[in-house]
Amino acid sequence: MVQTVPKLRSAIKAKSPGIAEERALWRSAGPVVVGVDEVGRGAWAGPLTVGAVVVPKDRRIYKLRDSKMLTEPEREAMYDRIVNWCEQWHVGHASYAECDLLGMSAAQKLAARRAIQGLGVEVDAVLVDGNWDFVGHPRTRKIIRGDSKSISIAAASILAKVTRDRIMRAESEHFPGYEFENNKGYPCPKHKVALNAYGPSSIHRRSWAFMDHPMLSGVRRLPPAGQIELL
Repeated sequence: MVQTVPKLRSAIKAKSPGIAEERALWRSAGPVVVGVDEVGRGAWAGPLTVGAVVVPKDRRIYKLRDSKMLTEPEREAMYDRIVNWCEQWHVGHASYAECDLLGMSAAQKLAARRAIQGLGVEVDAVLVDGNWDFVGHPRTRKIIRGDSKSISIAAASILAKVTRDRIMRAESEHFPGYEFENNKGYPCPKHKVALNAYGPSSIHRRSWAFMDHPMLSGVRRLPPAGQIELL
């Protein structure tokens, strides 16, 4: 059942992402333009997640905004509407173990590759949020704050965020002390308290710098990516 999206708050009514970037690439590159965004890069636990979306040329969607502008219930309500509206979509992940093994940059590229490949179509061009091309397509356009400017990036940001949040809420049932249902694996005071009390869980990224904190003395930090001996 598709959830009803609440009325937009006045603070974000005038902040709708546009379609100018997509139109420019439809003309110059081809019909399959993919918006890409990631979530989970700064987390201490859980996967890094990348969303990829191909939006239709002839249909718009009301109330679409950058995922960071929306509350969690608003994002959840938008999720099904986006899935039913877009032409193609997929979400790719790099696991916490892959983040440790590969390092963040390589893990982000891996998640993006999985997201793009999961679309099942030949991609003509890609719109990426930010100033770093972690997709590597020959026709990639980087857009600073792209999730607030491009409808396809905004849609990808919501699908990635909701998908990863659902994963972390499910993990909270297995690791109740860390409050993953609330912090989604990101740093916060209660997360730090849980690490002090229980140490890192099996889904924490053990090569991250937080592992050097005195509260975790006796728990070995994994060496940075590139210094791990592969068996």
